[in-house]
Amino acid sequence: MNTFRKKTSEIDTDYEHVEGMCSDDSLEINGINIAEFSDEILLNILKYVPGHDLVHCVRRVCKKFDSLCLDKSLTSNVQLSREYQVSDNKVKEMIKELAGEIQTLSLSGCYWLSGSTIDQLSKCKCLVKLDLSGCRLTSLRLSKILSSLPSLRSLAIDINHGFDSNQLSSESKATLSQVKELKQTLYTPSYGVVPCCTNLERLLLYFEIHDFTREGTTVSCQLMVGQSSVPHYQNLHVFYARHAPGYVNQTVMSLYLAVFSVRVPEHLRAFVISIPGNFPESGPAAKNLLEGMAKNGALEALQLPKTWVDSSSLMHILKLSTPSYLNFSRCTVSGSHLIHRVLNEGKYLKCLISLNLSGCVHSLSTESSRKAEDDIDCQVLETLARACPNVKHLNLSAAHHHSPAASEKHLCTVLAKLKSLRSLSLPVCAASNGVKSSEQSPSNHALPVPNSFTLGLKKSVRVGIQTYNPKTSSEQRDSDHSSFQALVEGNPFLEELELIGSNFSSAMPRNEPAIRKELTPCARARSIGDEELARIGRLRFLKSLTLAQLPGILNGAGLVQVATRCQDIQVLSLANLGMLQKVTYMPALIETLTHCKQLKDLRLEQPYISANMQFFQALSQCRSLRRLCIISRNGTFQPDAVMSFMGTCCDVIMCHMFMGETLVACKNLQQALLQRFHSGPSRSPASKTRM
Repeated sequence: MNTFRKKTSEIDTDYEHVEGMCSDDSLEINGINIAEFSDEILLNILKYVPGHDLVHCVRRVCKKFDSLCLDKSLTSNVQLSREYQVSDNKVKEMIKELAGEIQTLSLSGCYWLSGSTIDQLSKCKCLVKLDLSGCRLTSLRLSKILSSLPSLRSLAIDINHGFDSNQLSSESKATLSQVKELKQTLYTPSYGVVPCCTNLERLLLYFEIHDFTREGTTVSCQLMVGQSSVPHYQNLHVFYARHAPGYVNQTVMSLYLAVFSVRVPEHLRAFVISIPGNFPESGPAAKNLLEGMAKNGALEALQLPKTWVDSSSLMHILKLSTPSYLNFSRCTVSGSHLIHRVLNEGKYLKCLISLNLSGCVHSLSTESSRKAEDDIDCQVLETLARACPNVKHLNLSAAHHHSPAASEKHLCTVLAKLKSLRSLSLPVCAASNGVKSSEQSPSNHALPVPNSFTLGLKKSVRVGIQTYNPKTSSEQRDSDHSSFQALVEGNPFLEELELIGSNFSSAMPRNEPAIRKELTPCARARSIGDEELARIGRLRFLKSLTLAQLPGILNGAGLVQVATRCQDIQVLSLANLGMLQKVTYMPALIETLTHCKQLKDLRLEQPYISANMQFFQALSQCRSLRRLCIISRNGTFQPDAVMSFMGTCCDVIMCHMFMGETLVACKNLQQALLQRFHSGPSRSPASKTRM
């Protein structure tokens, strides 16, 4: 990983020059003077301006702004998380001006800030909530800061190699004893500050420990001396834990969970464990936890490792009184048994907001083994929809869902009744009406029968694949009412949509082992093409769209329809669309990007991508873009195009390109980016690139 910083001179403003030119008269535009707006209106506008800009720029515009920018409604909550234009000097000056006013401060992800800048936080005596995730923090520095913050109740920190809780002063431990919420990211085996937080109500743990050091030696799972104190969970309301792949992460997490084998907190309301792959079989902690949850019955959010969910544990889980969040992702219980038990024994499912059944086989038909694999008992799904009418987030991906051809019994038709849906994840085959019949495809009986005398003299009829054209297909699309169209029309307020092939596996997954061999797409997924894709354009409030393993995509014209109609899309992820040997939808993708004015995150995963000048010129029109990731086996890029793009889109802070170029070409591009945008350790704006 290499980091580079865009030159401060390219984006910093000469505030003294601005101050000299600004006056009350300059605020008048088209006869309207913004200074004449009421304080209430101006405060609502100014709350969207970063805190450091309020202090260093906006307050210098006029006397009225100077007064409003120091209003408690603006200065009490300062969010600098990932504000890549903030420098050490700006943060220090802001703290100097607002130290006595700040109650909530987030510096999450501000990894470029120096240690001396972090030390200045000890001046903010009124801090109640502090987020230092990703910042440079040592045991002694943390001790100094906490000793000066007696009112602190929420803390987020990273625990890195060398952290020693024995270096914490008695004053800092006294502050930690009053902390109610702790978010702790572990990069080394340790309890961190958890044993010092004796009154925790919310504990969020992230395990990012590598199994091996940079030198190649195995990381020891043994906790440091002085770190073996038992965490205090007696007042816990929320427990959340997520870990990256690795044996060390599993082992350290088990130590945190061991406390639950002794006693389950009486007021526990949420217990969520997010684990990639397989986790060790449930032990005493899991058994005691499930029994304890069944007794108080007040748990609202639950997610367990898939190896913990079996027929016996399911009985304990379903005794929960008012669940609002349930996650059975890839659990070992069959989908048929799972859904039946949820329907028959679950209570007050109308409170359910989020339901994750990803990877569960929901095929409930019993006529034959083949049919049991392909078909869905729609009556059961309709009952589930009626029992959970307020579900906002539903995940049915990573499994085959083959509905009968009749539209009234189709899964999409059933889901169209869930009017509260805002986030939906489906396998591609679930949107299909079935494999196209011979009547819909060219067949021998549809072609003219040649005369025996002319056989061999006439040219044979060439049968090609008809591509989707939005101009000629609009009338036909309106008349052909597909089940997927019913879903789109029934849920017009969807904000997040995922259509992911049942057999799709990313070449570079975040928390799963990579699978080199691409599995064959489901046969029904081939019927989902550009025409069905264009129907997504009806979702005018869509902000995030993920499409993966859609072999039916030909020219990508449906993408253009989505981009022109869904103007608020901020996240776009495309993977393995159409043919894998050739990127046939690239011209349409280039046109699509020119319409994505709000796009912030773009992820492309497709073999043989050519990231040329034309592609990056189109991408440069996405001025809000902040993150770009391209994963392309045998793909190529043009260095000049990348340099021009990075110079145009100033907000890009992450550029990852995993492609088929040579190592020399990748290093040359990295070096060129470093030379152009690196500004030294004291400069602020930062970006990351990986080739």
